[in-house]
Amino acid sequence: MENNSSSSNPFLIPGAIVVAGALIAGAVVYSIRGSGGVPAPRQPAAAAVADSAGSGAIGNLEDDDPMLGSPDAPVAVVEFSDFQCPFCRRLYGDTLPLLKEKYVKTGKVKFIYRDFPLTSIHSLAEKYAEAGECADEQGKFWLMHDKIFDEQDVLGQGTITDFTTSDIKRWARGIGLEGAKFDECLDSGKYAEEVAQDLRDGQNAGVQGTPATFVNGRLISGAVPISVFEQAIEGELAKAK
Repeated sequence: MENNSSSSNPFLIPGAIVVAGALIAGAVVYSIRGSGGVPAPRQPAAAAVADSAGSGAIGNLEDDDPMLGSPDAPVAVVEFSDFQCPFCRRLYGDTLPLLKEKYVKTGKVKFIYRDFPLTSIHSLAEKYAEAGECADEQGKFWLMHDKIFDEQDVLGQGTITDFTTSDIKRWARGIGLEGAKFDECLDSGKYAEEVAQDLRDGQNAGVQGTPATFVNGRLISGAVPISVFEQAIEGELAKAK
């Protein structure tokens, strides 16, 4: 009966293939050219790695942005991220802890954070990015980085628009930043150009959405499983031997 049903309906098998393809596609990013902020599905995670050599921007990817790990680590993992992007939050919560434990703490990877605020769909993305820079000025970038993403989790999944700069300033005091100095920095837009430079460098390197993570210059798009990062990192470590 199953064979007969298949042969009598020429659309059954192609339809199944389409459904299977939809289920396989896993790597998701927020696109800079998205429609209304709806996340755009990408190719399966295994195909989410692309060589961006030749873009002309690889030499600028590390810049002088906040870093975890040893400067001498053989593998540089550079993330272009938007603090208001739910998929960036997923990478922060699900993937980064594993990367830190297995590779950063062991001296194999240096992890560098760069800003890529999608201001057309995320109203606070720019100020979040500047807040990180202002916190970095006081030596506490990673505390602010973690605090912003943790606070986003309070409101659950989706695009977050319910916070204000007053909330950011309150968080700054909560993590021990000098409040008046932080407020002045944030209100003045002191680091707006630094954030803009990160955005330009990302665009020049082929970034179209967030999160976009480079492993020694190879682009991984989306909040993909840790196994995708492990494969890319292990490949680079093998080259370094």
